[in-house]
Amino acid sequence: MVCAASTDVVPRSPGRAPFRVDGAYRLSPSAALRPEQFGALAYHYGNRRLTFLKSPQLVSVVRALEAHATAQEAMDSVGVDSARRPDVERALAGLLELEVLDAR
Repeated sequence: MVCAASTDVVPRSPGRAPFRVDGAYRLSPSAALRPEQFGALAYHYGNRRLTFLKSPQLVSVVRALEAHATAQEAMDSVGVDSARRPDVERALAGLLELEVLDAR
């Protein structure tokens, strides 16, 4: 299971672009990842939200985003198979909504 879970319920931000697999993203400069056995904890210093990334592969994708032109290329680079892509895409969309990821 690939999951990005938050301790808060977050309403959809008005005016915020939805996640696109062909979009370019990066870990927000206001967020940090702390490695854990299950994946990582993401903390956003601005909104003070703590988010759990419950998959080491998801963490690898997040770390690869800035080095690739699209989220699709980042997933390809870490070997996300086609069966898991919808889960990873949903997790990335959640991280974007939580402001852990930024569009670039």
